[in-house]
Amino acid sequence: MERLPTRNSLPQRLGDFATLAEALDYAALGETGFGFHDGRGALTAALPYSALRSGARALAGRLLVAGLARGDRVAIVAETHPDVVTAFLACQYAGLVPALLPVPTAFGGRETYIEHISRLTRAARASALFVPAALEPWLQPFAAEAELAIFGTLAGAFPETAEERPAPEARPLGEDEIAYLQFSSGSTRFPVGVAVTQRALMENLRSILQHGLRLGPEDRAVSWLPLYHDMGLVGFMLAPLAGQVTVDYLSPQEFARRPHLWLRLISQHRATLSYSPSFGYELCTRRGRPDPAREAPLDLSSWRAAGIGGDMIRPQVLARFAETFAPDGFRREAFVPSYGMAEATLAISFAPLDRGLTTDIVDLDRLEREGVARPAVDDAARLREFALCGPPVPGTELEIRDAAGAALPERRVGHVVVRGPGLMQGYDERPEESAAALSPDGWLSTGDLGYRLDGQVVITGRAKDLIIVNGRNVWPQDLEWAVEQSLATARSGDAAAFSVEEDGVEQVVMLVEARGAPDSAARERVTTEVAGLLRARHGVEARVVLVSPGTLPRTSSGKLSRSLARSRYLARQPTGGADPLAAAFEPTPPA
Repeated sequence: MERLPTRNSLPQRLGDFATLAEALDYAALGETGFGFHDGRGALTAALPYSALRSGARALAGRLLVAGLARGDRVAIVAETHPDVVTAFLACQYAGLVPALLPVPTAFGGRETYIEHISRLTRAARASALFVPAALEPWLQPFAAEAELAIFGTLAGAFPETAEERPAPEARPLGEDEIAYLQFSSGSTRFPVGVAVTQRALMENLRSILQHGLRLGPEDRAVSWLPLYHDMGLVGFMLAPLAGQVTVDYLSPQEFARRPHLWLRLISQHRATLSYSPSFGYELCTRRGRPDPAREAPLDLSSWRAAGIGGDMIRPQVLARFAETFAPDGFRREAFVPSYGMAEATLAISFAPLDRGLTTDIVDLDRLEREGVARPAVDDAARLREFALCGPPVPGTELEIRDAAGAALPERRVGHVVVRGPGLMQGYDERPEESAAALSPDGWLSTGDLGYRLDGQVVITGRAKDLIIVNGRNVWPQDLEWAVEQSLATARSGDAAAFSVEEDGVEQVVMLVEARGAPDSAARERVTTEVAGLLRARHGVEARVVLVSPGTLPRTSSGKLSRSLARSRYLARQPTGGADPLAAAFEPTPPA
């Protein structure tokens, strides 16, 4: 199978379209498109934009023949597959609203996954549900109970007689209609549908293509990000389509098994653009460089925009990645820290290109006690390093405000609020939550804390995750990272910190996945070591609880869910399976 080209015969247009359907109509005139790769890195499917358009328009007709009406919702379990892309774009042509749903990898077993997808499908008010063949038996009972008009795989969901009926006229979604529902990752609550209009989407895509990444005709992308996450969907499916760029895909599951495949695809295809949360770079670093005796060398010199987003940026992780892969041509100047969220379609800010990761090292004691990010003047001070995520994209305003809503000056930590043309319409069918997030004058409360420095935004964490101890604002990731860096057996994501109220007092709880602690003596050593570390380094008395490896709960996008970990800790009800917290280890009381 021949790979898709990077260069296009078509003059490049960077998102200057009114709708997604219009963008695909134009991209289909050229030769670029989407390539899909297996766990060996081999190309399994090539989907030029021309074929995507033909398939999407044909499917749009079948959806309408099957009885779906304009504005109906179509839920799609979003494995990394050409059928998912085709179904999503078919909805654009048919005037339907797609909602991409997660695959089972982030969940704790069959029943948990079925319940989750059932709730999401109902929340989307979907009339149709497309699933991979392997999941049909799982979800068939729900589909029958919900009386879905269409259910199954793209190939098997339609009765043969449907082809005999004439299709109603397909009228693509307009600028002010909802382009899709993006379910939030659910790190602090059950996911809700973010309603993004065509107008907001195209505004954000133009910001990404023209300002954030400054695309050119030589650009090519590689992505392992899940298509049901905003960074995967908007950043590496819709933005490349709107810029006529070729993308080579690897599924998140294959990336997790073989992280180097990500780098191998970048090397082989001379890709220039690829993004990952910090943990993706860490996985590659942990595996080390390829063995030249067994594998072809990597060449990462083409990678001009190595983006970081989707979670808190970890400067030390990125520094190790840059050092590890510098001999393979990776330039640390390629790092592009970014800030965004589904409620803003995707992009809010980009760090300047070709400058790499710029950080601010502050006095952690002043940050915790005074809410001010000041450089340390005392050599003995505790330090914290934050990444600068650049200025807001053109047309977007960003302010840092205190609890009363007053704007704060530089280096004062407060609530991050944004306003601009790329914001969501609101949460689908959630007027109260929409009103709480969006002010009457258009400001979105992001739920993040941060500060401004030299015109750039610095994110310090989620407001709901903040731990308040004796008048100090303690960021849970600081405690978690300290454990992961100091505990010899710990990996990234092996710790979760939160607070609970006990007898009117805030009690810090640290959950740690107990790798390499097979017996009670080893577990006691680990809990004592972690408790002592948090006391010495952060002045925090914590109750340390060991849980089985792989049990800390995660969102559909792979982020740690502290809220779910906290609720399971409070419930203390073991439910078995791979995901729930283990109950085998009792908590160690604080010293």
